[in-house]
Amino acid sequence: MSKVGFIGLGIMGTPMAANILNGGHELYAYSRSGVPQSLLDKGAVVCANSREIAERSDFIITMVPDTQHVESVLFGENGVAEGLSEGKIVIDMSSISPIGTKAFAQRISEIGCHYLDAPVSGGEVGAKNGSLTIMVGGPEAIFEKMKPLFDLMGENITLVGGNGDGQTCKVANQIIVALTIEAVGEALLYASKAGADPERVRGALMGGFASSKILEVHGKRMIKRTFRPGFRIELHQKDLGLALADARTLGLSLPNTATAQELFNACAANGLAGCDHSAMVRALELMAAHEVA
Repeated sequence: MSKVGFIGLGIMGTPMAANILNGGHELYAYSRSGVPQSLLDKGAVVCANSREIAERSDFIITMVPDTQHVESVLFGENGVAEGLSEGKIVIDMSSISPIGTKAFAQRISEIGCHYLDAPVSGGEVGAKNGSLTIMVGGPEAIFEKMKPLFDLMGENITLVGGNGDGQTCKVANQIIVALTIEAVGEALLYASKAGADPERVRGALMGGFASSKILEVHGKRMIKRTFRPGFRIELHQKDLGLALADARTLGLSLPNTATAQELFNACAANGLAGCDHSAMVRALELMAAHEVA
């Protein structure tokens, strides 16, 4: 049994923290929105700030929205860095800038502690089921030490490389997810506008080479109009923004990533930033004056 600190208890963080508690570990919790009663009922201990989390925990996990939030949690007033002592391990499971991650890892190392970047994929369902894909960057020895903890939250767990490489892998993941959502949206919109039943089309496609998890899950969302967020459009906008910013730095062109970002931007402009990213189809529907359903 370990003392694990968890900072950031949103849609993803709460079920991830619950799986750590279910694994028999002590959990020290802090979130700006408060600690959910479901975690308190399982025995989570509420802390006043991130510094207290670091003081009371051996391993500290952060799961917050963006790069600036991680920086604030780690190095701001009453942040994690103020409460660290030598040898502790900081694990950032947010999806943030690979460049920022490398800088954060260096600063934590200078304190005498260790850092892993371990962003996840799999959405709310994967977080609840403990079946997340976890992409890890950092020292191999620290990864191996933390692997049993990762096993409580995920199934496909890979050490991609050094610090920052986990985040690079997550950005690549988000490119593929966004472009596949766009492809599914276009296909179902085409089928519906042509007069075919999109639900039956989706069922047929699930048995062929076009089959994918996104067609299965998000295709159903598009047809049933269930856009309650598992992963919000505004967060996917942030991830594609990282991809496009890095592409400029690297001298790359990512044209289809840019198109997907513009579709998300159109959704946000129409008040859909807080919807599930499958609602990207709404931008296509607005241009077609036709709904998939």
